[in-house]
Amino acid sequence: MSSDPIAALIARCAAADRAAFRTLYRDSSAKLMGVLLRMLQERAEAEDALQEVYTRVWLRAGRYDAAKGRGMTWLIAIARNLAIDRLRARHEDHSDDGLDSVQDTTPRAETRLIAKGEAKRMADCFETLDPERAEVVKGAYLDGFSYLDLAAQHAVPLNTMRTWLRRSLQKLKECLET
Repeated sequence: MSSDPIAALIARCAAADRAAFRTLYRDSSAKLMGVLLRMLQERAEAEDALQEVYTRVWLRAGRYDAAKGRGMTWLIAIARNLAIDRLRARHEDHSDDGLDSVQDTTPRAETRLIAKGEAKRMADCFETLDPERAEVVKGAYLDGFSYLDLAAQHAVPLNTMRTWLRRSLQKLKECLET
């Protein structure tokens, strides 16, 4: 542990050595504050988070295993995880501001008319397909049937079903582009 002074201080903190804790704070707080500031972007919150990091370090110092990594790496992981928790809590606070329940999500009249016109165009293009091919396309893309299911339903080989679908989609695309 002599090559990792932070690890030695953490080990002493695990034994409730307050002097080691003061030294650990002095030697690592600037680095951890930098990590927290970079992530949280607010000085007051970063300062609060830093205090919480050292509380966690004092309480969990016995869990640190020097064989798994350097002491500073363990401290940074604690700070980073705490910052991520705080960022998630911020997001949850903003998403629960009640504005979603106020916002009118119904489509405007213009949007509804455009959608109705597009639906009519799509229906007209489906009319250009052979009825069996139209049924296959609807089965694949509206009902979620697989190629294999459709081939079995229509008693055709799998590759034939793929060809039917590919050609039908090409025909629909050409119709919709005109």
